[in-house]
Amino acid sequence: MLFEDWVDKTKNWLPEGGTVNYYGKVFSPKEADYYLKALLESIEWRNDEAVIFGKKIITKRKVAWYGSQPFEYTYSNTTKRALPWTPELLELKNRVEQECGDTFNSCLLNLYHSGEEGMAWHSDGETDLKKDGSIGSVSFGAERKFAFKHKVTKQKVELILEHGSLLVMKGTTQTHWLHRLPPTTRVQSPRVNLTFRTIVE
Repeated sequence: MLFEDWVDKTKNWLPEGGTVNYYGKVFSPKEADYYLKALLESIEWRNDEAVIFGKKIITKRKVAWYGSQPFEYTYSNTTKRALPWTPELLELKNRVEQECGDTFNSCLLNLYHSGEEGMAWHSDGETDLKKDGSIGSVSFGAERKFAFKHKVTKQKVELILEHGSLLVMKGTTQTHWLHRLPPTTRVQSPRVNLTFRTIVE
């Protein structure tokens, strides 16, 4: 489906050590608006908690964790139990699977209320996740910059993630690269990001 300028889905944005494909807008503007509103209203959003250097931190950013089973997922020294899929999440999961040819059994959602909320450098290397498995990242709402940094060379790659777009990280991306969502004062509207994943049972 093409709603915007043609995007080369096969292009690997990383120069080495992993694969990142950007599919551009895979949802029409109308679909993207619909899902943004539905997710803001129907998802059981919670402030994220992290234990850093033994201290419990509560983030402004909100998160939710859904899956095919009540999977437990541990990161930043806190554990979440997956909620059952909502109808909208199942529709989105199916669309992402059709686009990228992978299958997923869980989804971590993040709600950034404005550009002042972001995500620090990290990689999704939790042991619960399928090693070198694909992560399908869908964005709705405000356009935001997304950055990668090589763990050794420190080389950086940056993209703009659009409303209704899909980005897929796979292969050894998490082994060799960090990624982050830099904060910005220029964005005042919310962004919802869904990362479809595979938990290994």
